[in-house]
Amino acid sequence: MCGITGIQIFSEKCRNQLERVKDATVLLKQRGPDDEGIFTQDNTALGHRRLSIIDTSKAGGQPFTDPSGRYTLVLNGEFFNYREHRKYLEAKGVSFRSESDTEVLLQLWIREKELCFSKINGFFAFAVYDSEEKSLFLARDRYGVKPLLYSFDAEKFAFASEMKSLLAYGIAKEIDKASLSIYLQLNYIPAPHSIFKNVKKLEPGHYIRVAKGGMSLHRYYEISSAELVPKPRYEAAKDQVRSLLEDAVQKRMIADVPLGAFLSGGIDSSIVTAIASMHTAHLKTFSIGFPDQPYFDETRYATQVAKKFKTDHTVFSLRNEELFESLHSVLDYLDEPFADSSALLVYILSERTRKQVTVALTGDGADELFSGYNKHAAEYRMRNKGVAERSLQAGKVLWNLLPKSRNGSLGNKIRQFSKFSEGMGMSESDRYWRWAGFADSNQVNDLLLGSGEDKTVQARRSELLKELGPGFNSLLKCDFNLVLQNDMLVKTDLMSMANGLELRSPFLDYRLVDYVFSLPEEYKINKQARKKILKDAYGNILPAEILARKKQGFEVPLLDWFRTDLKSLIFDELLSDAFIKEQHIFKADEVNKLKQKMLSANPEDSVARIWALVVFQYWWRKYV
Repeated sequence: MCGITGIQIFSEKCRNQLERVKDATVLLKQRGPDDEGIFTQDNTALGHRRLSIIDTSKAGGQPFTDPSGRYTLVLNGEFFNYREHRKYLEAKGVSFRSESDTEVLLQLWIREKELCFSKINGFFAFAVYDSEEKSLFLARDRYGVKPLLYSFDAEKFAFASEMKSLLAYGIAKEIDKASLSIYLQLNYIPAPHSIFKNVKKLEPGHYIRVAKGGMSLHRYYEISSAELVPKPRYEAAKDQVRSLLEDAVQKRMIADVPLGAFLSGGIDSSIVTAIASMHTAHLKTFSIGFPDQPYFDETRYATQVAKKFKTDHTVFSLRNEELFESLHSVLDYLDEPFADSSALLVYILSERTRKQVTVALTGDGADELFSGYNKHAAEYRMRNKGVAERSLQAGKVLWNLLPKSRNGSLGNKIRQFSKFSEGMGMSESDRYWRWAGFADSNQVNDLLLGSGEDKTVQARRSELLKELGPGFNSLLKCDFNLVLQNDMLVKTDLMSMANGLELRSPFLDYRLVDYVFSLPEEYKINKQARKKILKDAYGNILPAEILARKKQGFEVPLLDWFRTDLKSLIFDELLSDAFIKEQHIFKADEVNKLKQKMLSANPEDSVARIWALVVFQYWWRKYV
């Protein structure tokens, strides 16, 4: 895993901007602590920071130029099936000077260009410079595991793995108000947009060509939600899921450095651990727990799984003060507002795990793939209403009166009942958007100075929800394209790479994703169960308690912080009346209402909304 950056200029008056690649590359040091490389030729400069995983020798360093000298590659990612393609290329007469997957990818791309994507099992963001055509080719993996941002205007095209690196090229920092509005609803900013108007994110499954001052954008992959006809027998489908997942785990265990696994005690990470433990002795596993916050602590489940599969298990028990100590490290690393508070936990888990291994397996993607979230169960019930569901709707007035909070089981259950009853009066698209976020458009409009939600925000929302249809697979596809790619994977990439740790998720093997999306919804969810086929496939090896336990979110106990350690930062600094009025973005009286709501006995989602404001204010003060 690495960090990449580069620039191509279109006029001689911008030649001095090529020198900025050095500063842009240095800013990616945390992503790649092991080595640095710079390439400059003609009108193009490329930079690379390396985290050595496969072929850790100098021979695998980047930027990597082929023997002809025509093509130069910078890569962030892993090509898990590179060995079989190396054999294919050697049979074609290609000679290799390293043992790296980087060189195999470059040679495969030279021969097949964009057709090579169908052969790559892995995740990546890469750029290739063609010195003969003086062109750039950039691509991002199918699901957006690795980031790639870019900026294009009449004078230059620049790209980078992170915003801080891209800004080193002198990109104007004009806030995109539509992005800010969506951020305040979802707590993140979906691709292809960013917080700045002239910075875009290359969407997953896409590539870009840059030549002669022009840029073209192309799509090479899209998930199909078309179900197999005739549908496979359930037992056969279960066997195929098992086969694909086990091969995916094995492929992701290829590394020339120490490898372990995150183990939360949930179904997904437990299955990955179970499979991985069959293919290596003394697998190291890691989990994080909160002795001060038993409601959020899952370590007993993780320990139970670790004992069953005989892993070398480490529990990082965190006190509130230790969480708080890492807060500024996380906020300082964010170069775009991103308010998923569990990023703090991923940061600490990555930081401590990195002291023992360089690569860790995760269960990311399984919830979106197999229908594992509470909102999936709620939506299924919404589409298949019975007496229980109508009773919840009838209690809407009561749920609205009772106190709601994410920080306790009763308050959280009432919060869920309230959102469910609210959703029954909405269309499918409105309900999905509301359940995906923490604030609706009216609440955001009340918070922002200026006019209400404009047509740009509405158009972006429609584009993000375009996959949503009557079939349940369409909802899961929408989750893949919105939540997984823009929240979950952004979080794990940023927080792991801030600590030089590579994360790999077998559930995002494209063969498994394509197959599971072809299965009918009843194989994944019904009123009694979520992740049905996954649980049935591994029910014979997992502890019964793990299979039966309810979904527990990976959350930070923010409410207690806001009322104690963080109260001064919120009330006296970032959300003070003076700062708000000087900044001229938010309405001070509405911000104060949120603060008072948070301090009340009925905080509801005010905690998540205040966190979004805190993150934005911290970022704004640093970058704008």
